[in-house]
Amino acid sequence: MAVARRFKHGVVRYDREKAYEGYTLFWQTGTKDAWLIDMLGRVVHRWRMPSNPGMDGVLLPNGNFLGSCQTVNYVEAGLPPGFSGLGGLLLEVDWDGNEVWRCDTPYMSHAFYPLDNGNIIYIYWGPDLRLQGDAAARVKGGLPGTEHNGKYIWGESLIEINRQGERVWEWRASEHLDPDIDVMCLLEYRTQWPYTNSVFVMPDGNVLVSMRFINTVAIVDKRSGDIVWRWGPGELGHQHDARMIDNGNILIFDNGAHRRTYGPSYSRVVEVNPKSNEIVWQYKANPPTDFYTATQGGEQRLPNGNTLICEALMGRLFEVTMEGELVWEFVNPIYGRQHHHGLVNSIFRAWRYGPDYPGLRGKELDPAKFYWTNEVYGRVVWNK
Repeated sequence: MAVARRFKHGVVRYDREKAYEGYTLFWQTGTKDAWLIDMLGRVVHRWRMPSNPGMDGVLLPNGNFLGSCQTVNYVEAGLPPGFSGLGGLLLEVDWDGNEVWRCDTPYMSHAFYPLDNGNIIYIYWGPDLRLQGDAAARVKGGLPGTEHNGKYIWGESLIEINRQGERVWEWRASEHLDPDIDVMCLLEYRTQWPYTNSVFVMPDGNVLVSMRFINTVAIVDKRSGDIVWRWGPGELGHQHDARMIDNGNILIFDNGAHRRTYGPSYSRVVEVNPKSNEIVWQYKANPPTDFYTATQGGEQRLPNGNTLICEALMGRLFEVTMEGELVWEFVNPIYGRQHHHGLVNSIFRAWRYGPDYPGLRGKELDPAKFYWTNEVYGRVVWNK
């Protein structure tokens, strides 16, 4: 695996009998292109957006692509360098790339979640949420004296908007977190708290969030705003992408950065039972160091029980069975330019859609339409 993720590109492993057949969507970091590829890694569709991702994008059941577009970078927005997942515009386009809806979302961060009624919940960090003075002093942890401009800690909120762009719900993290419990990682700058990087709405309407700097996944009661469940300190290392799966458990991408235990860095995906707080399944590589991304990353439990994993900074997508067998592997051959990292093939998150997914019904998914793109990028070298 270590060789594949560094020296090969395209699909480098594919077990037809065990992999979940479908199409994989990813929005290329540092470019304007969102790509849909088949199991052989061939491009079957592309959406060209007006700017770089900031960071997430999904295929809706109506066949439209909804993405968060970056309108300014962190320097232009007056933010610290750590605010790399910065949006500014939510944009929905149809299959042919025509705009059907937009909403300005300045200071939007990382991720959003579309609701069935058309509303969208997204992560926001804006100047109105900055903590200073006594409010900043109450936040514990982090490297002393590293507040932004020597005095600010940027706070965060979740915002729900309707199709008219109106705010219909907001949850401010600083009003509900407990500084004595939700302590920042001691190795991080005190520039933002708690650094929320994913949001997921559960079947009961409550909201599941991942908060990176406090190594915590939490459930927010949407009516009261109270945190009714939290898990992670001592187990997680700056995780991403927490989501509830069909069995009621919670799947988490555990990056492993600043892990408390001594040893080499590695990432893993864990499935946690929220009733017992026990890890009931996990995947990590053998050796563990063959799978690691310090930032970003995500996972998706597929209908056949397999798990699709995004090793973000390596531009590597792979699928494993419940037994940990690697049955599909793709290394992104496309490189874009990111303002603070140079040329990268990284992928923030990826999604697999089955052939029966409503958003793909009646759509032309012919790799021949992208002949030259696939000649350059679509070489297939899988070994099974």
